Amino acid sequence: MSGISGPSTAPDDRLIDAEEDLVPTPPVAAARRTLRAHPALLLLGIVLAALNMRAALAGVSPLLGEISDHFHLAATATSLVTTIPLVFMGVASPLAPKLARRFGTEAVLLAALVLLCGGILLRVAPPVVTLFVGGAFVGTAIAWLNVLMPGLVKRDFPERAAAMTAVYSTAMIIGATASAAAAVPLENALGGWRGSLASWALLAAVAALLWVAQAVIARRGIRHGQPAATPARPTTAAPVGSGSKATADPDASRLSRTPLAWQITLFMGSQSLVAYVVIAWLPTVFTDNGMSKSTAGLIFAYSTLLQGVGSFVVPLLAGRMRQQRMLAVGVASLMACGVVGLLVSPTGGAWLWATLLGVGQGGALGLALTMMVLRARDAHTAARLSGMAQTWGYLLAAAGPLVLGAVHQVTDGWTLPLLLLLGVCAGLATLGLGAGRNLKV
Repeated sequence: MSGISGPSTAPDDRLIDAEEDLVPTPPVAAARRTLRAHPALLLLGIVLAALNMRAALAGVSPLLGEISDHFHLAATATSLVTTIPLVFMGVASPLAPKLARRFGTEAVLLAALVLLCGGILLRVAPPVVTLFVGGAFVGTAIAWLNVLMPGLVKRDFPERAAAMTAVYSTAMIIGATASAAAAVPLENALGGWRGSLASWALLAAVAALLWVAQAVIARRGIRHGQPAATPARPTTAAPVGSGSKATADPDASRLSRTPLAWQITLFMGSQSLVAYVVIAWLPTVFTDNGMSKSTAGLIFAYSTLLQGVGSFVVPLLAGRMRQQRMLAVGVASLMACGVVGLLVSPTGGAWLWATLLGVGQGGALGLALTMMVLRARDAHTAARLSGMAQTWGYLLAAAGPLVLGAVHQVTDGWTLPLLLLLGVCAGLATLGLGAGRNLKV
């Protein structure tokens, strides 16, 4: 990424906020000029934050068997270990812009990393309830990172948004790959699944330390109780004596009535559903068909690593195209072929199916994130679209591991769950034909 020499300054020099419909107060704007003079710090902060955005989830999948056996959980209850974070990734998403308005994007990103660190550690505390409560904290933290990152990229790297999306989506994949690959070795080295899961709190802590400096700089000059940002457009006041309350700018409600915004949202949700089903159950599909746990974990890590290929290449291609429709069909087709392979010969062609799933998943993720930026007219719209896509998309995705886990428990096999997953891939291709059009929200 040698071409990233630094973000360009917005024409009006307001340094618009990554939060929806907000502009920073003058002290925050001045502080951000200071930060933007050091693009390497911004880039490092984005990369370190992105490394944490899947690591805490991917490291669970190879250990689900041990966690289930330890707490004597049925398949449906076991799926809650991965489902609860996804639910909170959807539920907590609307909080991100509200918190960012009050405290600033940088401060909320720092808080998210601290919460992530705490959630990871809580998840390994002895009572079974903390496994799920910690998962809720992890999901909340990742939700805030998910929502604010696209707007942050659009704000600080407006002329290199597609390239920077490739950078941070690839960093997400690298974090997930390292977590998946190291899960079983760390379990063996640290005396059990708890030590393996807890080790990823260190990565979150390192990222948080870097964001401390950015949060402090961004808050410089702001008195206690003073917001970090103000509305970009004034609210619409109600007529005197009407008894009605003032209404906010209507852009956000218009977004929810825009078919293109819903196509992007459902594309995000569908690709996330496939991704988190694979994260939750792919190693189990292999082990249920006779593969050893260590081999299944290795293939899962390999598949996760290959997501980096798709997540890096596809956004770069998308940024050079007027339309991304064929890219969407292509990544959906790769995933569909991988699912068909799992149906036909789960272990015989495991490495090939893992390759197809990995490249397809990474490409779908990178394309979903890129479309949030490319379809948006400005950083405010990108943040609103990101919030909508993350909220409803992850609530949709949360159903995947739970429903497929329940179907697996009822049918005592993987044929019907995989057929359902194949149907999701078909829907993803259809949604991509709409979301990939050369239109703006």
